[in-house]
Amino acid sequence: MIPSAGSRLGGVTIVTEAEQPSKTYRIDYAKNQIVGWIDGAQAVAQAIYKILLTERFRYLIYSWNYGAELESLIGENYSVYESELKRIVKEAVLQDGRINSIRHFQLSRSGRNAVSVSFTADTIYGEVPIETEVERIV
Repeated sequence: MIPSAGSRLGGVTIVTEAEQPSKTYRIDYAKNQIVGWIDGAQAVAQAIYKILLTERFRYLIYSWNYGAELESLIGENYSVYESELKRIVKEAVLQDGRINSIRHFQLSRSGRNAVSVSFTADTIYGEVPIETEVERIV
């Protein structure tokens, strides 16, 4: 018999998936330090930034569903970069179960090799505005 959620095996209840708590450490990126704790919408916002900063499939510690495949855009012209960046960001961010959808997605050049990205994440804690810059490697 294959155990399913809530089944018992030798007196132990097997649970295949559970909702993860959102309380986590707070990262101060300016100081490169962990400073205290955050929860709720702040924790989701930090998770989004971490997802976008982590290249997907690079680090064994993370699931294959974690991170963004931004290196696949190296060398692409701006129009391809722009359309693919939108798809990659949405795909990466929506892997987090606390995020229901992405709205108001905007891209703009913020320098020769950088793109400003902003969007609103609809989460289980409400709307979370996100603004970040992605370096464009040519």
